[in-house]
Amino acid sequence: MAFDIEMIKEVYKNLPSRVTAARKLVGRPLTLTEKILCSHLHHDQKAQLFERGKSYVDFSPDRVAMQDATAQMALLQFMQSGRPKVAVPSTVHCDHLITARDGAANDLAFANKESKEVFDFLGSVSNKYGIGFWKPGAGIIHQVVLENYAFPGGMMIGTDSHTVNAGGLGMIAIGVGGADACDVMAGLAWELKMPKLIGVKLTGKLSGWTAPKDVILKVAGILTVKGGTDAVVEYFGEGALSMSCTGKGTICNMGAEIGATTSTFGYDDSMSRYLKATGRADVAELANAVKEHLTADPEVYADPAKYFDQVIEINLSELEPHVNGPFSPDLATPISKLKETAIANGWPLKISVGLLGSCTNSSYEDISRAVSLAKQVSSKNLKAKSEYLINPGSEQIRFTIKRDGFLDVFDQIGAKVFTNACGPCIGMWDRMGAEKQEKNTIIHSFNRNFAKRADGNPNTYAFVASPEIVTAMAIAGTLTFNPLTDTLVNEKGEGVKLDAPSGDELPKNGFAVEDPGYQAPAADGSKVTIAVSPTSDRLQLLDPFTAWEGSDIKGLKLLIKAKGKCTTDHISMAGPWLKYRGHLDNISNNMLIGAVNFFNEKTDSVKNQLTSNYDSVPKVQRAYKAKSIGSIVVGDENYGEGSSREHAAMEPRHLGVRAVLVKSFARIHETNLKKQGMLALTFNTKADYDKIKEDDVIDIVGLTTFAPSKPLTIVLNHGDGSKDEITVNHTYNQQQIEWFKAGGALNIIRAGIKK
Repeated sequence: MAFDIEMIKEVYKNLPSRVTAARKLVGRPLTLTEKILCSHLHHDQKAQLFERGKSYVDFSPDRVAMQDATAQMALLQFMQSGRPKVAVPSTVHCDHLITARDGAANDLAFANKESKEVFDFLGSVSNKYGIGFWKPGAGIIHQVVLENYAFPGGMMIGTDSHTVNAGGLGMIAIGVGGADACDVMAGLAWELKMPKLIGVKLTGKLSGWTAPKDVILKVAGILTVKGGTDAVVEYFGEGALSMSCTGKGTICNMGAEIGATTSTFGYDDSMSRYLKATGRADVAELANAVKEHLTADPEVYADPAKYFDQVIEINLSELEPHVNGPFSPDLATPISKLKETAIANGWPLKISVGLLGSCTNSSYEDISRAVSLAKQVSSKNLKAKSEYLINPGSEQIRFTIKRDGFLDVFDQIGAKVFTNACGPCIGMWDRMGAEKQEKNTIIHSFNRNFAKRADGNPNTYAFVASPEIVTAMAIAGTLTFNPLTDTLVNEKGEGVKLDAPSGDELPKNGFAVEDPGYQAPAADGSKVTIAVSPTSDRLQLLDPFTAWEGSDIKGLKLLIKAKGKCTTDHISMAGPWLKYRGHLDNISNNMLIGAVNFFNEKTDSVKNQLTSNYDSVPKVQRAYKAKSIGSIVVGDENYGEGSSREHAAMEPRHLGVRAVLVKSFARIHETNLKKQGMLALTFNTKADYDKIKEDDVIDIVGLTTFAPSKPLTIVLNHGDGSKDEITVNHTYNQQQIEWFKAGGALNIIRAGIKK
C-alpha cells in the first residue's frame, strides 16, 4: 500500500468538483496543468480568472520533499517557525553528502562517518516533527519519490530543482527554496506566479537508439536554458502514450534545464503499470476512477494552439539521438552531426569517462537498456575504451538489478558501481587527477554540465546524453563515434557494429529490496531533543535577519558585476562545499567565487573599495560588513539558473548584500531572494548594465513608496564624481513587499507565532 493513502484519497475525492468549477469559471476546456493547479488552490485563495505569467496565486501542495544538502537549512528555518509537527506529509532523503571515489561500500561507510553529525541532526529533526527519513544509501531523492510518493494529479514542492521529475507520474512537482518548504510544512499557503503553458505534442514512436532523454535534449535545444521560465511544459500525443512512466520522468526531470516551473504528462496506462509494479495498486485504482480529470480535456489536445501559449511538435519516429554540451545543457547536437561539430570546435575527442545514473536516468529501464550494450562487449570481442561509472537510483533499483545479473555484466566491462546517491552529478566526485585541470571529455546521463560541476575541473568538457548513447560512446571511447552507423574494431581486428539497445520497461520478476532505507518518524516527537553544538563547523542555528530600516538604501558598494552565465553553482558552489550547507557562516565563504568579474575577467577577484586592493569576493564583502556597509551584486541574463539552493540567496543576505540587480532572473532564485528579504531588481533598459562602473557607490531610491508594479530608481555615483540614474523594475506583490520590510518571510511566521 502507498504512503499517505488517506491524503491521496482526499485529493481524488475533491478533484471532480474542483475541476468542474474551474471549467465553469473560465468557460472553456482545461489543460491538465490547469486542472491540477485549480484543484490545489489554497482555501483562502479566491478562484478567479488568473493571468498567466502575472497573477500571484496561493496554493496548498500535498507534500514536501527535501534532500540532505538543502534540508539542513530548510529544517533550521522550520525549527524557528514554532510548529510542533509538519502540516503536510514531508520527507528527507540523504543522497547529496556521499562522495563517489572508491565504490559503494567504502564510500557509504566514509560518508556515514564524515557526515554523521549532519545525518544524526536530520534524522532527529525528522523524528521530532513527523517527517519520513530516508537514510544514506537509500537512493536519490527523485527516484525514491517516483517509486514511493508521486501520484497522478497531485501537487508537491521539493527543495531541489529536479523535484520536477515527479511529473513523470502526472504530478505538478516544483523545485523551491527551503523557505518555501518551511511555509508549507508550517501549514501556510505557497505562492506561485500563475505559469504560462507550453504544449509539446509528441507524434510517432521511439525506436532503435532513440530514448526519452533525446526528447528533452531536443526541447532544450529549441527553448534554451531560459525558454521555459515561468511556464509549465505539458507533453501529450500518441508519442507520450507510447512511452514508459520512468521515461516521462526523465523528460520532466530535465525540464529544469530550460528554466521551466515544471513539466508533466497526462495519466495513462504506463503510469498505472508503474504504480502497480512499485506496490501502489491502490493508487492506480483510485486514479483510474477519476482518470478523465487526470489529463487535459479532449478539446485541448485536438487543437492545442487555442489553449497553450506556445506549442512544439516532435515526431518521435524521426527524432535522432542527441548529445548536448559542453558547458551548457541546451547546446544540442544530433548524433549524426557530433563528429564534425566536435572537430570544428576543437573539443577533446577522446572520452575519458562515461557515467550512468543520476536522478535523470537511473530507472530499471535505463539500466536494462545500457546492459544490453554492455553485454555486446564480450559477445563481440570488444573492450571498453573509457572508464565507466554507475550510480543506481535507489536501493530498490540496485537490489533488483543485482538480482537480475546486471551488475555482473557491468563488472565484466570494468565498471565501478557507486552508492545509490547523486555523486558526480552534483560534484561529489573525488576524481583522481582532476586537480591537474587537464583538458578532457566525459559523457554522462545526468542533467547539467556546467563548467567544474562534475569534478571541479574547468577543463572537463561534459556532454549529456541518454544511457544508451553514454554506454556506446564509452565503449568506443571517442566523440567521433556514431553507433547508428559506425563500426568498431574488436580484439580480433574485426569490424563489428553494435546492435541497437533493448530492455524491459519494468522487471519481469518484479522489484525486490531487503532494506529500502526508510525510517518512520516517532508517533509523538515532543520528547525528541535536537542538539546542535555551538562549536560545530557543520551546523549552525539561525539568527533572524534584520528588518528594513524604513528608508531608501544609500551608499552601497558594488561588490561584483558578474559577466555572462552565473548559475547557482557560480554563486554557491557544491562539491566540497556541500558539507557546510547547515552552517550559514562557513558556507558563505564560497559566495560568488565562481562568478566572472566583468572588470578583470577573473573569478573570485573583486576590488575592495575601502583599500583599492583586489581580493576574494567573500573577503571583500566581509570587510564591508565589518564596517556596516551594504553592497549590491549586478548580473547578466538568467541570473541564478540551475539548482534550487537557497544558499545562493542566504549567503549574500548573511554577509550584507542588500540587492541583486540583473538583466533577468531564473524563477527559483528570484523567489529565494525575496523570501530572505533581499531586493531582486531588473534593469528596465538592459543596456544600463554597461553603465555600472567598478568604483560605483549606489543608492536605491523609492523604497519608502515601494509598491507592486512601481519601478525604483538606482543612482550610480561614479568614482569620477559623475552620476547616472537608471530605472529598475521588480516583480514584488504586496505580500512579498512585506517580506522585504520584515527582513524575510520567516520573520513574519515568527511574529505570527508570538501573537
